[in-house]
Amino acid sequence: MSDVTEIIKKQINQSGKKREVLLPILQSIVERDHYLSSESLLQVAKSLDISAADVYGTASFYSFLETNKKLGKYVIRVCKTIVCDMQGKREIIEAIENCLDIRIGETTRNNKFSLLYTNCLGWCHKGPVMLINNEVYTELTPDKVRRIINAYKQNKQEEL
Repeated sequence: MSDVTEIIKKQINQSGKKREVLLPILQSIVERDHYLSSESLLQVAKSLDISAADVYGTASFYSFLETNKKLGKYVIRVCKTIVCDMQGKREIIEAIENCLDIRIGETTRNNKFSLLYTNCLGWCHKGPVMLINNEVYTELTPDKVRRIINAYKQNKQEEL
């Protein structure tokens, strides 16, 4: 039995075989695999008796459910709103890009980091803001970004 099958069965056992488990299943797959492969989407569709188009439509609607390519272990999302622009987002992106030697939309060669734009993260009052996986970092400066990224590079998040 594949890992995706185990995720699907676990959700179905907890909540029943209904449409409402689709999003939690997709989120669980992304949490483990860092993206949704075509095979995973088809397996979810078959297991829930939902059309593949419906599953893909749901997955592609949400910006945090990556369907195009596998992302790094740490996905860095930078808010792309005008508020963060006014609070110095450009300098933050430059610091991240220089620290990781990648650009927006890219993943490091070692597959450890991916850098993406995202819509508002809901922290406009504390911008500029970035999200690394599920951890929010606010009131960023280029120096603060370098310290955060370096801690992740060394797998020492607890020092943050």
